Amino acid sequence: MEIIKAIRGVKDILPEETSKWRFIEETARRWASLYGFQEIRVPIFEMTALFARSIGASTDIVEKEMYTFQDRDGTSLTLRPEGTAGTVRAYIEHHRAAQPTPQKFFYTGPMFRHERPQAGRLRQFHQFGVESFGMADPRADAEVIALLWHILHDLSLPALALEINNLGSVEDRASYRPSLIEYLRTVVERLCANCQRRITTNPLRVLDCKVASCQEATQSAPRLNHYLSEKSHCYFSAVLKGLDDLHIPYQLNHRLVRGLDYYCLTTFEVTSTALGAQNAVGAGGRYDGLVEALGGPPTPAVGFAMGLERIALLVPEKLFSSSVQRVLVYVAGFGSSGTAAGFSALDDLRRGGISAVSDFRATSLKAHLRQADRLAAHFTLILGDDEVAAGVGILRNMDTKTQHSVSLASLRQDVSALIAPC
Repeated sequence: MEIIKAIRGVKDILPEETSKWRFIEETARRWASLYGFQEIRVPIFEMTALFARSIGASTDIVEKEMYTFQDRDGTSLTLRPEGTAGTVRAYIEHHRAAQPTPQKFFYTGPMFRHERPQAGRLRQFHQFGVESFGMADPRADAEVIALLWHILHDLSLPALALEINNLGSVEDRASYRPSLIEYLRTVVERLCANCQRRITTNPLRVLDCKVASCQEATQSAPRLNHYLSEKSHCYFSAVLKGLDDLHIPYQLNHRLVRGLDYYCLTTFEVTSTALGAQNAVGAGGRYDGLVEALGGPPTPAVGFAMGLERIALLVPEKLFSSSVQRVLVYVAGFGSSGTAAGFSALDDLRRGGISAVSDFRATSLKAHLRQADRLAAHFTLILGDDEVAAGVGILRNMDTKTQHSVSLASLRQDVSALIAPC
């Protein structure tokens, strides 16, 4: 019979890797909580219209990358390609705008895009993201950027750089668009096929293309910042001042556009040169019009998402290796009486909050000790027929090889006292 394997572009996260993932997620959760963000959990699939209306019908995500299917009643559903749209939908549906305080959420979980699989870029990938609703203030932008920066630095990611740009308002981009399109048509032959199509559908995305010929062709393109209103300039200047006040270094990048239509004003990206071509580890921006576009009240908002697969490639092993939990007590029960006593001891220790395991295939002390070594157990509780008859067990420290007798009548208390230093 042919073995069924995982779908191309998805990846199992095995027990040897999950300690790293837990470390990343717990670090992000801890920092988000310090900033007053609360966890929200939204569905993995939504109405397709949600993503078409929020992300933009002419974006690569909606046109080519979404996993869309029909429900049994004919409704078009889509596996979420990103987390912002679902969070905004929940914000509107549950009337969170009526709350008297700013609404600040974080989320984590899988996202889905049909892309060419490569290192750190899968078809099922995972993100940690935050969304801050209700504050049309440059300090809110600086706050979420600082949160992303602190998370990534706390994870000791190498060669980090923060790039930032001002996309201005919808009106600013509308006045800029004709000039950009006019220029792009003069260099259309030098653009990739995808960017040639984007000239009429989403011309700003041409500036963000990573194809070398496109980057070269757009070097002399008119710059958006020359078309920005005084209000947009002042807002962005205040964001930069906030970053300066927090001592967060940044680089201005006029080509930074991002692939989602809902961004305005501030857009940013944190990259690492240790990743190669796909070098972004976290990105986001302001999206003041999205809540209203999806049927909610006018609501300013800003947020970011970071890719956990890419971060997992960069986190130094020394950071999370110390957090990997060794098996605390291995129970070696053997012999007719020892086997039964060992099984009861496992339950007794676990109910006392002590990590305890055994291998029910092992039938001799030698086999049990071999498995305890393989599992790197701190201690082994030896329970043979002789020990059970005497009402005791032998607790062996697997590092020092010292042994102590423990009473079966007060097993949990005796073991707890001896393992306390660990």
